[in-house]
Amino acid sequence: LARPTTFMNGSGRAVQALCQRFSVTEGARVIVVHDELDLPPGRVKLKRGGSEAGHNGLRSIVKHIGSTDFVRIRVGVGKPPKGQGPSWVLGVPDGQEAAAIEAS
Repeated sequence: LARPTTFMNGSGRAVQALCQRFSVTEGARVIVVHDELDLPPGRVKLKRGGSEAGHNGLRSIVKHIGSTDFVRIRVGVGKPPKGQGPSWVLGVPDGQEAAAIEAS
């Protein structure tokens, strides 16, 4: 388990370095946990492969490891109010949303 110290947009560099360090050559052996706006807070879904769906962190990972075949653990954070996308995912959830995310 690794937690990148890079910004989300650069998380692919961290994943690539880990793949090199541990001789992981297949994207299917990589598991990524990420926030998902299209799921309600705390809802978790497992997915293998697919597009980046506008997620900058996933885009960076695909670019650096050259594969979309990795496993994604999608943790719902809910839809932000209009115009508040970046502050929504970078902010600290409150109340029921925080409890639902923590429980997942």
